[in-house]
Parts: sequence; C-alpha cells; structure tokens
Amino acid sequence: MLKQTGNQKDIYTREVITRFELYNSLFLTLPFYQVKDTGILLPFFTAHCEKGVARLESPTAIIEAFFKERTPEIDEREQINRLFRFIQYIERQVVLFDAIEDSSFSKLSKTDGSGTLQGMLQQISGEDELRDKISEKLRDFSLRLVLTAHPTQFYPGTVLTIMTDLTEALKVNDINAINLLLQQLGKTPFFNKTSPTPVDEAVSLIWFLEHVFYHALAEIQSRISEEFDTGGAGILELGFWPGGDRDGNPNVTTGSTRTVAATLRQTIFRCYYRDYRTLKRRITFRGIEEPMNKLGSLLYDNAFNPQPGTADLQPEMTGLLENIKETLNRDHDGLFVNLADDLLLKIRLFGCYFARLDIRQDSRVLRNVFRYGLQQPELNNGLPADGYDSLPEDEKLQLISFNEVDFPCQEAPVQGVDPMINDTLCTIRLMRSIQQQNGQMASHRFIISNCQQASDILQLMNLFLWCGWTKEDLTVDFLPLFETINDLKHAADVMEKLYTHPVYKAHLERRGNRQMIMLGFSDSTKDGGYLMANWSIYQAKVELTAITRKYGIALTFFDGRGGPPSRGGGKTHRFYAAMGEEVANDHIQLTIQGQTVSSLYGSTETAKYNIEQLVNAGLAPVLHPGHRDHLCGKEKELITAMAEESFGKFVALREHPVFVEYLENLSPLKLLSNINISSRPTKRNAGAALKLEDLRAISFVTAWSQLKQSVPAFYGVGSALKATRDAGKWEDIVALYKSSGFFKTMIDNCIMSMSKSDFRITAHLQYDEHYGPFWTQLKNEFDLTKALLLELTGTRELMQEYPVEKHSIAMRERIMLPLVVLQHYALQKAKNSGDEELKNAYAKLVIRTVYGIVNAGRNLV
Repeated sequence: MLKQTGNQKDIYTREVITRFELYNSLFLTLPFYQVKDTGILLPFFTAHCEKGVARLESPTAIIEAFFKERTPEIDEREQINRLFRFIQYIERQVVLFDAIEDSSFSKLSKTDGSGTLQGMLQQISGEDELRDKISEKLRDFSLRLVLTAHPTQFYPGTVLTIMTDLTEALKVNDINAINLLLQQLGKTPFFNKTSPTPVDEAVSLIWFLEHVFYHALAEIQSRISEEFDTGGAGILELGFWPGGDRDGNPNVTTGSTRTVAATLRQTIFRCYYRDYRTLKRRITFRGIEEPMNKLGSLLYDNAFNPQPGTADLQPEMTGLLENIKETLNRDHDGLFVNLADDLLLKIRLFGCYFARLDIRQDSRVLRNVFRYGLQQPELNNGLPADGYDSLPEDEKLQLISFNEVDFPCQEAPVQGVDPMINDTLCTIRLMRSIQQQNGQMASHRFIISNCQQASDILQLMNLFLWCGWTKEDLTVDFLPLFETINDLKHAADVMEKLYTHPVYKAHLERRGNRQMIMLGFSDSTKDGGYLMANWSIYQAKVELTAITRKYGIALTFFDGRGGPPSRGGGKTHRFYAAMGEEVANDHIQLTIQGQTVSSLYGSTETAKYNIEQLVNAGLAPVLHPGHRDHLCGKEKELITAMAEESFGKFVALREHPVFVEYLENLSPLKLLSNINISSRPTKRNAGAALKLEDLRAISFVTAWSQLKQSVPAFYGVGSALKATRDAGKWEDIVALYKSSGFFKTMIDNCIMSMSKSDFRITAHLQYDEHYGPFWTQLKNEFDLTKALLLELTGTRELMQEYPVEKHSIAMRERIMLPLVVLQHYALQKAKNSGDEELKNAYAKLVIRTVYGIVNAGRNLV
C-alpha cells in the first residue's frame, strides 16, 4: 500500500467528515422511539464523556455527573432507559458514518489506483512481454475468499439493504431520500431477540453472495479474460463455512449442512434467472426459441421450485448457452452475444453451488469417531480397539487399514452413540450427495482443526472409506489446520509423514498432486502473542513449502484470518505481495470474517477494489520482481530474537494470576454468550469454568477490544524492540523496516491496532488495589511500544503515514467513546447492584454496547 497523499486527506475531510457532521445534525432531530429530547441530549452526553475521559475520570463518575448536571429529576430506572436511547442513536450514527464512507469510496480510491486492475493495465500499457508474463502467471493462479460464520457480523439483511440504499442516496446527496431512509433506519430493529441458528447465519452471509460477490467476481473475471490470455482459467473462487463448520458448535448438524447446500444452490439459480430475464428481453429472434425456453424452464424450476435429488446441471446450462451463442453469431451478427457470454461466465464461476461449502471439525472429535469405529466389528480390520490410542504415532500409521465399508448411519439420535459421532459419519456421507447434486466442487474439503499428527488426517480418510466412499472416487481434499505455536513448529514433520505414506501419496496423485494447508492466525496470537504468531506462521510457511516442493507437490496455503491484526487481519494484501520465493504463493486463500465482510465487501464497488488488491498481490512476482522479500540469515535471526523476547513477555502476562480474572470482571467477556448473534458458544466446554485454553480466540480479542486495550496486537512488541536496541542492533531493525514488506506490514498493522486503544478510559484502575499493578503493567508496555514504534517509523503520531485511515479511525473512536464509557459504567453497576431487576437491566445495557462498539470499529474482532 502506498503512502496516502494530502490530496486524499482533503477529499476525506470534505466528502466524509463534513458530510457526516451535516447529515448527523439532520439525524439527531428525528423523533425516534418517542423520546423527543434524546437527540438533543446526545451531543452534550458525547462532549461530557470526552471531557471526563480527558480528565481520566472513572466511567461511573462521568455518567453520574452527567445525570446530576443535565437531568437531576429522573430516577435510576429512567437513567437506564435514557442510556438505552443514547445507544440506539449511536448505533444508527455508526450506520450513517459507514454509508457516508462507502459513498465516498470511488472519489478516494481514484486518487490512488495502485493495486487495482485499471492501475495494473496502465502500468503494463505497451509492454507486451510483461503482459504475456502476467497471462502465464494467471493460468496457474487462483484467489479463494471463504466467508465464515464467526459472530461479528451484526447487521441483519433489512439493515444491510437500508445501508445499500442510503449509500446510493448519499452519492448524489438526495436529501429527501436520505431523510426517509434515516427515518426507516430509526424504526428498524438491529438485532435478533433469539440466537440465530446455523442456517440463519448462512442466510445472512448469502445476502452478500447474492448482492455483492455475484456481480463483483463476474466483473473482475470478465475484465481479466478480456485483457489476458488465461487459457480459459477461472481465477476467482468463493468458499463458505456457515452450516459446514461444526468445530466447537454442536448446533451445526447434518440437517443444517444439507439445508445450507440447498439454499446456496437455490440462490445461485435465482441470480441466473434474473440475468436470463434480461437476456430473454433482448433475444427475440427466430431459430433460437428452443434452447432459450429450455434454459428458462431449467433456471426457473431450480430457482423457485427446487426438487430433492436434483443433479449437477452446470454442463447442461453451459451447453445450452453455447448453442445460443453459436446461433447468435451465425444467424444474427452476434447481436447481444455479450449478454449470453456474461451469463455463461457466471455459470462457469459459480456452477450449481455458488460457494464451496467446507466441512470442519476438531481433531479430538474425529479421534473419538475413529475410536467408535474400531469398536464396531463390521468396521475394524484387525486394529486393537482398546490399545490403539496409546500406540506410538509411527505404529498407528502402519496399522490404519483403509478398508472400504458402506457402514449405514441415520441422522436421528442413536441410543448409546454420541451425537457428534453420528453427525460426523452422516456428514461424510452427505458430502457425497452434495457433490452429486451440486457438483464436485460444491463440498470437496474437510478441515481438521487442532491437527497435531499425521494420523489425524489418515484416520479421517479411513472414516470416509467406512462411509461408502472408495479410494478411487474419494474426490475430497483433506486440510490440516495448524494453529498453536507448538503445532506450527512441527507442521512440516507432520506433512512429510503424509507425503511419504503410500495410501495418502496415491490419494494426492488422484487429486492432481495438490495439497492445501490451513494456518490459524487467531489461536496462534492468543497462544504466543502478536510477533511470535506472525513469525511462527511465516517460518511454518517456509518449512512447509520446502518439504512440499521436495516431494513434487503443489502447495496452497489457506489462511484463517480475522478482522484485526491480532487475528491475522489488517492490510492482508501487503503480506501476500511481500512473500518471497521460499513461500508458496501461487494460490491465495483466506477467510473473510465478521465485520470484514461488510467493511471491505459490503458493496460491489468496495468488493471489486479489495479483491483486485489481492489479485494484484498474487501477481507481485511478475509486476514487481525486485520488491519481494528475500530475508537473509541475519535478518531472520533478528526477527527470531524479537519474536522470542516478545513471546516470553506475552506468556508471562498470560500466567499473571489476575489475567483471566481481569478479562472476566472488567470486560463484557462473561456476557458475550448472551449476545444473540451466533449459534456458536463463546468458549469450548461451555458448561465448565473459564480456562484460557477453552476461550475462543474471537472472544479473547473481543474482550480486549471492548476494554480499548489491544493487548493481543501489541503486548511484547515494545519489549522486543527495546531488547534489540539494547543489543546494539537498532539500525538493523530500522533498515529491515524499510526493506522488508513482510516486516513493515507486521509493524504497520500493530500500529493500526494501537491507534484503536485508549487507556484513558480505564485509567482509574491504576489506583485499584487489586487490578492496579496489572493495569500499570499493560500501560507501561503500551507506552514503551508506542515510543519505540514512532522512533522506528520516524513519525510523530501513530498512523501518520496514512492520514485517511487515521482520520477514519479517529472519527469512529469518537462516535463509540460514549458507548465504551457507558459499558464500563454498566459493568460496574451490574456488579454492585443488589436489585436483581436493575442488575439484569445493566447487563442488557452492556450487551447492547458490544454491538455498537464492534460495528463502529469495523475490524475490531
């Protein structure tokens, strides 16, 4: 990413900040919820919070002083009611700000076309040799975006539709339409009264598939095909986790997986039928009626009257369209053939599945299923049912039988059988059915979370062979997911055992000698801190690339990235662009989670821009052959030393006696399970006492973000920088920051997270007898990290190089500040109140602030 210019800053101020202030003044006069003076009081409340925080007052003192000053006549229950009204206004202010930013996107992005397709085409204009090299690269390049069900996408479809319409109205400053949409927004519920089911989650994300990705991917693929000779290769793919990801989520069942696969199929046929109607309005010629009518009937039936047991119709649809194209070209001068081409391209991109439904389960569950299989006489092929688990790993690899059995299973509960065992076996059978109906690519990957040994993969393979699959027709890719620091260290050894195992080797040959490996950023950060997580993943990629190339296998990394840098987010395209030759980077696959979906892919315009950035990153070896990282041994030693110093500091923090207690009592962590945004529990072993290892990474990061202390993204970085300086290697670090895209991106993303921290809000804790020393420890590391990062980057302020993003973050932090103050106030009141009704009311208040803070921050979790 290039440094942002002063011109962009001026445009941002004019198009975003000024217009937000203008429309916000209109917004505050709207009489929502029959509380006429809420909008009038809110600016005073915001200003009061800002002044109180600047004076380092406690949230309780700030809120109590406000009510005493402004509304001394109301009682505690009415105060709570008033605070709820403030939250409702601020939630909608966030939507307004999002819409204004999105409406200004084209004006901001025009000033910096770097990373876009248009910018690339201008760069290579007249350079035929470079164009040929790009074409060659594109023939073996792909980008897969995988939408996940992680619970940080809070807006329902009704609100997303309003946001879309509001963005369009704001582009032309249609004041009447904006006024009506703001009124509609004020009366539209934002959240569910009950937790969504896995199918509900899928439907929410399918909104983006239907309204954004369907158009964005087709437009990009069409432009690439026009400009480059890709040999007909489709480079863009979509993946999907809702309904398939059952890791730690007992609510995902075989039934929900089947329903989601059917919904994806029906939705893509709906999209095709809408395009077909446009085609039919134009193609009114003789001699073409039969294939047009047949295509129309096929699309309509599958879009609006789907039947069970249908087949993969992609070959038939493409055949009909090829027939239509041939007739148009032969008999009608190619009139409107572009419309047929457009629909044909989409059918080739999305098939009958729209997005590829991944199945994921934890290795511990899968081991339990395999153990169950060994106890069934019709499945066990001579393995020791009782002593198998205690066998050495190498002996397990020799004994796994890979015997093929069509073992029956039923989805209804089976007495004496763990429901997860039954679900796993039924889902394995279901994958075969989904492939038959929606196409082989509809569900072709099984991801093993917490994968620790080669037997985890091979035992799963055997489970497939017990469920009706055969070795010859096993059209499934098995993906290990390495997450913890320790697992990342041993990942290459695990994969070498797989590559040399005769049965797995034969399976890979049938799959085109291609292996996909998933790496988890979130859990590794929770496990080892920011620097160690990023460096461990980089080193694992280098080692895995080397061992995979050794055996002549093509490797694709699938990165499990969240929204913030602490979960692998931030400027992800810059990480991919910086990968050197020692890291496999021909295919880019990453998860799109939570607020990242709406913030980066919320409209066709923003989705195209961000997808093009990733495509451009994948082409970096050709476009910028001299700009890729080639870390020498000395530089690797430098980063390793920093990572180890940071790791020691972070582990010591995790082991602090009040670490978990601090999060439990001072953040909304314990209340996250009450938020009706996800079907997934906030921690594994939901009924047990909280242990850090059971806490989901997303809950871990959410808790720190609500505290406005981005500990997972910075803690230990300052100590690592100080240790480097003390060792007399500061100039080496400065040089590395300037020369290494990987290291610079890692540091810049850390800076971005720190810019969203505000220790002033919790400054009162420094005087707390119990938590004071711990808070001071966090603050000291923050101050140290900030000072050294400013020195390293040669700047006076965090994010000085990126003024547009800096202003955007500052505005969002200002909007959410009252919510953060209010949250800490409500947490304290809920803890101390003896009135059960009031305690519950304050808890609800806390929960509502979580929504607003995450939505305002966009990539906080």
